[in-house]
Amino acid sequence: MIPSRLLVIGAGRMAEAIVSGLKSTNEPFFSAITIANRSDRQRLDKLASTYKVEITRNWKESMSSFDVVLLAAPPDAHDNLFSELSSCMNGQLVITVAAGIDPSTMEAHLPAGTPVCWMMPNTAALVGKSMTTFACGKNVIQSHRHVIEQILSAVGEYEELSEDQVHDLTAITGSAPAFLYLYSEALEEAAVNYGVTSEQAQRLVTKMIAGSASMLETGTSAETLRNQVTTPGGSTAAGVEVLEKHNMKNILKEAVKATNQHARGK
Repeated sequence: MIPSRLLVIGAGRMAEAIVSGLKSTNEPFFSAITIANRSDRQRLDKLASTYKVEITRNWKESMSSFDVVLLAAPPDAHDNLFSELSSCMNGQLVITVAAGIDPSTMEAHLPAGTPVCWMMPNTAALVGKSMTTFACGKNVIQSHRHVIEQILSAVGEYEELSEDQVHDLTAITGSAPAFLYLYSEALEEAAVNYGVTSEQAQRLVTKMIAGSASMLETGTSAETLRNQVTTPGGSTAAGVEVLEKHNMKNILKEAVKATNQHARGK
C-alpha cells in the first residue's frame, strides 16, 4: 500500500519548501499533509492558509492516521522527537532533513524495524532547485522508495549515497552554496568599484553565474569550459593566474574539510 498521509514536524523554511513543492504538483501524491509546530501558532496558521494544509500542535494524538513522518526540526531536537515517536508509532516511514542525523542514528533511537531515510537538501529547495543527497536505512523497501522519491523530486534533483558519503558531501551540496554566495559578494563589490549601482552589480553577477551554471549543465567539464574562456596570454588568463597564485582550489578544499570536521564534531 502506498502511503498517502504525511506529517511534517517543524515549520521552518525547509519544511515550507518541501510542502510547497509537494502541493505544486499537478497530481498531488499525498492525500493529506499536516504540519506540526508546538511553539509558533502564527506560523502554522500562515502555512495552513498559504498551502491549504492541516495543522496541529499535538501530533501524538493522531499519529496512527499518518503513513509518513518528516522531521524538519533542528538536530538537537531529535532525541526528544525520537523518544516521543517511539511511544506512538506503528510502522511509519520516518524521514529527517536534519544535519548529522543519519540512518544508523535513527534506527538506534526508533523501534526495531522502522524504515528511515536521511535527506540533505540545500536552500535552493525554496525554489525547487535543490541538489539533495540522501541515504536509506536497512528497512526501506520499494514502496518506501517511491514515497522518498516523490518528496525529493518536489524540491529538485537528488542522488542516493552511503550515509558516510552524505556526511562528507553535505559540505559540497549543502554548505558550498555559501561559498558561492561569498564569491558573488566579492564580484559585486568589485563591480561597484567601477561605478555601477549595487542593483546593477547584483544583476550582472547573478546572470553571469546562472549562465555559467547552464553551460556546466550541458555536461562539458568545468576544466574544458575554463580553458575555452581563458585564452593563453589574455586578460582572463591574467585573472586566473592571480587565483592560482593564491591557491583558490586548495582554499576551497580546505573549506570543505573544515565544514566536514565541524559537522562531525572534530
